[in-house]
Amino acid sequence: MKSLEAFGGLQREATEWRHYLHENPELDYRLHNTAKFVTEKLASFGINHIETGIAETGIVALIQGEGGDGPTIGLRADMDALPIVEASDKPWSSKIPGRMHACGHDGHTAMLLGAAKHLASTRKFKGSVALIFQPAEEIELPSGGLKMVQEGIMDRFSISQVFGMHNKPGMEIGTFGICDGPIMGSQDDFDIIVKGRGGHAASPHRTVDPVVIAAQIIVGLQSLVSRKIDPMESLVISVTKLKAAEAYNVIPDHVEIAGTVRTLAPALRDFAEREILASAQGIARGFGADVEFKYRRSVPVTFNHTEETNLSVTAAGNLVGAASVDDKVGISMGAEDFAYMLEARPGAMIFLGNGTSPSLHNPAYDFNDEALSYGIGYWVSLVETVLPL
Repeated sequence: MKSLEAFGGLQREATEWRHYLHENPELDYRLHNTAKFVTEKLASFGINHIETGIAETGIVALIQGEGGDGPTIGLRADMDALPIVEASDKPWSSKIPGRMHACGHDGHTAMLLGAAKHLASTRKFKGSVALIFQPAEEIELPSGGLKMVQEGIMDRFSISQVFGMHNKPGMEIGTFGICDGPIMGSQDDFDIIVKGRGGHAASPHRTVDPVVIAAQIIVGLQSLVSRKIDPMESLVISVTKLKAAEAYNVIPDHVEIAGTVRTLAPALRDFAEREILASAQGIARGFGADVEFKYRRSVPVTFNHTEETNLSVTAAGNLVGAASVDDKVGISMGAEDFAYMLEARPGAMIFLGNGTSPSLHNPAYDFNDEALSYGIGYWVSLVETVLPL
């Protein structure tokens, strides 16, 4: 097993970096201060090949190992925050109202910076490491992961394999979780506009009430999963938005419904797009109304490749011992745009324990600093496992 003592000093530095990033969160592609901070740190480590401005504020930096020529592997960290008012009450809470690092991307960035510093000083590997600092993971299309792939980073930097890591609340500090195949779900989004005929709330018989119809559609959508899908398959349809009239005495002409679809199978994305429309349309027309429907394919399934999953298990086990690595971790139906990188190159996403913290995207969430050394150590162990001298 690789000793964590080598990363003790780096953990202290990485904690300072994370707290600074947490205090100064930035959103989507507008990561100008964050990108400047990361670029300056990378340069201070003696890394000479740093390319900025990829997908607007993304960064890729290359470190060459002392073993000479060999393949290049990519290590990816996301950098953006979320539009959430923080309620963690930490001394390093966000200084910018309405923005916070509620998903731990500050920790992800700090861990990859820590690994970069260690790898740049030791270089005990053959080939090269591409450090990928990605913007805009939290937004809908085009997300930063997709945009970096579209801008050609895999070919441009000759990346043959790519790896990601995400913290996971509820998993113990010092533990890792991964599985072969699907590890996170796809994400699609839909909008339904129910078109009826409005009028006075005191005379509903003179209207075609889209509020009542929308309620029927919302209930009807639940039966698509419970009655039309094999219970052994995974599909989630959640209605998350509902907008109608703003007055007590008005029945509106239309009602807006929106929601999200999560699954592990591409065929179920086709099913959801087809059946949501059919169900909504059928219900609406039965009441004398109609619908307008939009369905957007967003993030694909995050799919771990077998060889790279096994390499990740070995690297994590070398760091913390096999007993602390769950290689059949439960699949998350959350989506992750690292999936685009895994479509472009073989690779794997691994979960890192964040302890008993509040859940991701919760106003009280905070990345656990105790996890930093484990994340840094994992990246170093992975590089030395995949690119041995």
